[in-house]
Amino acid sequence: MSISLLSPIKVKDVLLRNRIVLPPMQTNLATKEGFVTEKLIKHYKKYAPWCGLIIVEHTYVLQNGRVSKQQLGIWSDKHIEGLRKLTEEIHKLNGVIAIQLNHAGARTRKSIINQQPVAPSPIPVEEEVPRELTKEEIKEIVKAFGEAARRAVEAGFDAIEVHGAHGFLLSQFISPLTNKRNDEYGGDIENRIRFPLEVVKEVKRHVKDIPLLYRIGATDLRPGGLTLEDSKFLAQKLVEEGVDILDVSGGLCGSQPPELQNMQGYFVPYAEEIKKTTGTLMIGGGGIKDLLFADKLIREGKIDLVYVGRAQLSDSEWAKRAVEKISVGR
Repeated sequence: MSISLLSPIKVKDVLLRNRIVLPPMQTNLATKEGFVTEKLIKHYKKYAPWCGLIIVEHTYVLQNGRVSKQQLGIWSDKHIEGLRKLTEEIHKLNGVIAIQLNHAGARTRKSIINQQPVAPSPIPVEEEVPRELTKEEIKEIVKAFGEAARRAVEAGFDAIEVHGAHGFLLSQFISPLTNKRNDEYGGDIENRIRFPLEVVKEVKRHVKDIPLLYRIGATDLRPGGLTLEDSKFLAQKLVEEGVDILDVSGGLCGSQPPELQNMQGYFVPYAEEIKKTTGTLMIGGGGIKDLLFADKLIREGKIDLVYVGRAQLSDSEWAKRAVEKISVGR
């Protein structure tokens, strides 16, 4: 029988019921301290019976890495209890749930974090000029990602995703447009990916046997920026460090680059190319609305899982309808 959008897939000891992924999308439903709320749990429960994998929105690993005032946090052991309640509620519905770890870097503002944003170099990504991180601070952030991963495991998440896309801190280190450092963390591609690889290695140390995902910004879509060839090189190194699934999106261009909005699955061609290099499991998507189009991507072997974000956000029964319609067509 051919593989389809509804085919189960096993990653390590985690079985996904199908290939539909709810990607991480910020809800701003947490408290001002980053704690889980009943509204946030209710939001994710809508998707649990139908999606193969839910990836919870980016959670900040340090307080200076927060990007909005009601973003979900994982910077303190006090967050574990609420996060555990979230995973328990999803598991009651036989859902599989991952969480995305992130640091905003230069993509936050002083009005949010009460201090100057930090970055690899003093180059603005938003409107404010950030402060260049010291090497000691870089090591502290690496450690914070590891501690966040430990908390996620203790909270019962089935998988962990590291956010290396969308112009956030890891993405800022990787891009030659935002990383102008002269030390071992800047310069050529091998140096620019050093920090993300250190983060992955530290996260892996705490994650142990559960699946580790990495959201990779495949391209900046800007002159002089990160290229697909750079991303292929990074992808291979990530797999060597133990990443099980690559989740392909954009770099400094973000998740919805205007120049790609006239097509569905606009990041899928990038995922295909990276898959040829690494052979690892690949999540792809970008503006997908049509469930039959999503199914076709899997049937043709272009990618292994499909993320459907905005379509599911506007219609929480998108995955349910996909399951029902494709089941009838079998």
